[in-house]
Amino acid sequence: MTNSVVCKFGGSSVANADQIEKVRRIVTSDSHRRFVVVSAPGRIYKNEEKITDHLLNIASNGTHFQEKRKTISAGESKQAVLDRFTSIINDLRIDGKKMLESLNQDLETNLQGERQIAFLASRGEHYNARIIAAYFQKQGMEARVSLPEEFGFLVTDSFLDAKVEEIAYENIAALDGTEMITVVPGFYGVTEHSEIAVFSRGGSDLTGGEIAYAIDADKYENWTDVNGVLESDPGIIPAARAIPRLTFKEIRLLSSKGVNVFHLDAMLNCRKRKIPIHVRNTNHPDDPGTQILNERVPEEGVVGIARLDNMAYIYLEKDMLCEEVGFTATLLTIFQNYGINTYHYPTDKDDIAVLVKQDDLKGSINDLRRTIEKQLKPDFMDVVYNLSIITPVGLGLKRNSYPLVDAINALGEHHIPIEMIDQSPSQICFHIGVSQAIADDALRLLYRVLIAGS
Repeated sequence: MTNSVVCKFGGSSVANADQIEKVRRIVTSDSHRRFVVVSAPGRIYKNEEKITDHLLNIASNGTHFQEKRKTISAGESKQAVLDRFTSIINDLRIDGKKMLESLNQDLETNLQGERQIAFLASRGEHYNARIIAAYFQKQGMEARVSLPEEFGFLVTDSFLDAKVEEIAYENIAALDGTEMITVVPGFYGVTEHSEIAVFSRGGSDLTGGEIAYAIDADKYENWTDVNGVLESDPGIIPAARAIPRLTFKEIRLLSSKGVNVFHLDAMLNCRKRKIPIHVRNTNHPDDPGTQILNERVPEEGVVGIARLDNMAYIYLEKDMLCEEVGFTATLLTIFQNYGINTYHYPTDKDDIAVLVKQDDLKGSINDLRRTIEKQLKPDFMDVVYNLSIITPVGLGLKRNSYPLVDAINALGEHHIPIEMIDQSPSQICFHIGVSQAIADDALRLLYRVLIAGS
């Protein structure tokens, strides 16, 4: 079928019966919306726990919430899951007795280890898809639920970080060619041995992207609870607006620097087939949202500003460092051996700095320093903590140094010290490191200067 639109609805969009009714109206408002990918029910209230977290708490026998300093037993989590789905079924007025019985049995699974975790974690999406398809049918829509275990959404057996197998695309494509609306649970697939395996958190986005790619969709709509990709953090910049258009390159840069709209991997195959992604708000469906495209005409220097907190950098000095073949490779290998991801490593003739997440250094910084000093023998080594990395992004930055100069001048005029600065090789973003204590002020200032034009 041509001109199909794949719609993915996040947890907030399918949290309860009222939200699911909004989804139904959105789907029926465009006859091209034939694939509906759904998440597990999200939070209804700000301080409550997500259904997926309750499912993980069941799998961990009540220890999942300990990091949040909350005591919630596995039994309490099981009841919370059953209560939520019972409420949704009752409020939608569908016959869900058998589904609730099946859910109760699933929550008592005898699986062990990662197989148990993956199976339980997938149940939120699994049952929400079945419920939503049943509601669509009750409302007179030609709809069906297609479960990964039924149509062959085959993935690798990395149960908690599965990857899609090539044959899955053929199986997904076979779902196309019908006028029926197909409801698919996100987040999980099945291995060649018919075992459930899940993607990383946020994996419902990935399911939607892979379906869009497999059927060569006209568009992939990602419905959420914001009006699109915002120019910056609205908690700090209340005036931040939705960005009308972004390229895949720009959104990946923004997403990797703290603008979390959807799963990054969900974009990769859409980009290959030049399938536009449209981020829209379920609660405001008439809002234009943000379109993510392979190409756009840049109309501004900076389109958005992202920020990463809780960063640190390891700084090394050594005479003639740049002439020591393999120095950087050895340094990065040391970080790799400690399981620490590196972000940037600006370098000069006699020094280098490696940017990392501060939390990744916990429990290993002492041994890491000893290893670096033993293998590379730097003349000086220092670790700088509590950094924020502020990253202006935009196609208009390419071969345009004025925004970078404006940013440096503005920070200097307002006496905000710069801890580090680095321009990406693509020239469409640059990174400014400042102390986390003054990062809010720095972000507000850079937004005014680079985007608001004041």
